[in-house]
Amino acid sequence: MELIIKIGWYAVLIAVTGDLLVSYILSLFYKEYSNLKMSISALGNPKSPVRVQFNCWMMIEGILLLVSLPAFYNRYHSVSDWITVMMIAFIVLFAVGACIFTSFFSVNERKDIVTKASKIHGAGSVIGFMLMLFVPLLVAILSFKSGEYVIGTISVVCFITAIVFFVLFVMSDKDKFADTIISNEGLWQRLNLFFMYLPIAIISVKSIMESI
Repeated sequence: MELIIKIGWYAVLIAVTGDLLVSYILSLFYKEYSNLKMSISALGNPKSPVRVQFNCWMMIEGILLLVSLPAFYNRYHSVSDWITVMMIAFIVLFAVGACIFTSFFSVNERKDIVTKASKIHGAGSVIGFMLMLFVPLLVAILSFKSGEYVIGTISVVCFITAIVFFVLFVMSDKDKFADTIISNEGLWQRLNLFFMYLPIAIISVKSIMESI
């Protein structure tokens, strides 16, 4: 069991750092892609030269997040079982809905082209992101309850910041914000992910250091 938990913490780190790093590396091989203007999902569109690699990574990321679940449960179930289960449920739905599920259903290169696959992708991503957005808040609650006040405070700040960038990400798609800084969809999504992931990344590093 101890090995499974340790593997889980490493899986978290690989998943959250990989989500940002892999998308950037793949973008270097997609000449028409813009990290500032285009969402990460656009790397998997049918015309993308890195579509296969991107969709494979999304599958791997989802699996890594699922592998991490025993580690989260082991660390926090004694603090609050129901909050821990809620947090795990949110991570599961993100891993399945926004990662594994969407690796089979790609968005199109242009948003005005809507297909059944892009609708399914959109639904899975929206549900996954909306729930994962609250994971930093749950981490904050669990941290405060367990006396980890620094991590709790950081998690609250991350939660608020992630909400701000998520709102900007949603607004970036509106016509009235075209050609303004708000239209930088890719930037807002990446910043949203960074602050959404930061609390669980900190916990994983702390847990790994404690086990050494």
